[in-house]
Amino acid sequence: MFIDRLDAGRRLARTVSELRREGDIVVLGIPRGGVPVASQVARELRAPLDVIVVRKLGVPWQPELALGAVGEDHVRVLNDDVVQHASVDPAEVQALSEREWGEVERRAKEYRAARPRESLVDRTALIIDDGVATGATARAACQIASEHGAQRVVLAVPVAPLGWTRAFQDVADECIAVEVPSGFLAVGAHYQDFRPTTDEEVMQHLAMAAGAPTARSVAVPLAKGCLEGAISVPPNACGLIVFAHGSGSSHRSVRNRFVAEQFAEAGLATALVDLLTEEEDGDRELVFDVDFLTNRLLVLVDWLRHQPLLQSLPLGLFGASTGAAAALSAAAALGDEVVAVVSRGGRPDLALPKLPIVTAPTLLIVGGADTTVLELNRRAMAALSCPAELLVVPGATHLFAEPGALEAAAAAATDWFLGHLVSL
Repeated sequence: MFIDRLDAGRRLARTVSELRREGDIVVLGIPRGGVPVASQVARELRAPLDVIVVRKLGVPWQPELALGAVGEDHVRVLNDDVVQHASVDPAEVQALSEREWGEVERRAKEYRAARPRESLVDRTALIIDDGVATGATARAACQIASEHGAQRVVLAVPVAPLGWTRAFQDVADECIAVEVPSGFLAVGAHYQDFRPTTDEEVMQHLAMAAGAPTARSVAVPLAKGCLEGAISVPPNACGLIVFAHGSGSSHRSVRNRFVAEQFAEAGLATALVDLLTEEEDGDRELVFDVDFLTNRLLVLVDWLRHQPLLQSLPLGLFGASTGAAAALSAAAALGDEVVAVVSRGGRPDLALPKLPIVTAPTLLIVGGADTTVLELNRRAMAALSCPAELLVVPGATHLFAEPGALEAAAAAATDWFLGHLVSL
């Protein structure tokens, strides 16, 4: 029914779009799985995104039975009937509450990374989870939102069972679901991809919604070893540029990082990930094995496409030296999935058999003083059938080390990517 939580969030956003008329809305995702869904709704409604961190209070000898819940600022709601029926001593309730309050505060602080909590006083609290089954957590979230001063509480989810709204009539002013299937079994059964959301992903969504860039080191797993690097996502990223490094280079390269920073300033997310493991890095044969590097690049792209903040961004490939051949070869394999390619001081000639089937608009940037590589790029240009241009940076050598040379190459690459990715 839903591809993943982001797809569910986009569909839920369309369903609740009329709420925009209500004005002062705060979108609250229930961690963890509700946050990716909520991020898409907040973007559609142009509303602030926050989390509503709640912890269920279970009867000590029957934890699955909720006697209440706690939230931030020492807010607590109790089900007096359960407390009385289970004969839970007030001291036990207090001790349990204190423990869970500590966990609530710890998680909230970690998720927001020092950003203040959104006030709910006299505002509409739009509470979102990735689905409702028993509804215990969502019910607690609604109660906590009211205790925090929300004027109106709306619970919205992508999927829920028939008759689900009855459980929330006394705690929510409105309940909304995209799908209410008669054959509901479990929330995860209605998603193609229902992998657990991590704390790191929650923090990334909140940071992006707050207008803060996100950056992190990554290790892409292989059958043996991993590919190390870093990804960076600026606020409102309009595309993803994946780097394919050349021989003797890495994600730590000053040149690569400089170009990546220029892309980030233009609103492009970047993935600087080495295509060789640490153990393989000294193998000169692998550095020039274009087929091997292409396969690694395809593995990397597939991994990136499963990262929540990146999977929906238009894709561009940026290759340097031998990495340019891998980038063009990967573009040939991926077809329309790649929107644009840029080669800087590259060896596209090493992918000559694949060049005629590349469909992505391609820019070849070469230094004017890099005469041998310039001639090889001219041969590559003749083999390309896609929209392509050859840009010569006057006086630049292979590494673009001359004053202003790398800046010129980075600016041209940025314009190329923006011209093709943003026009989608």
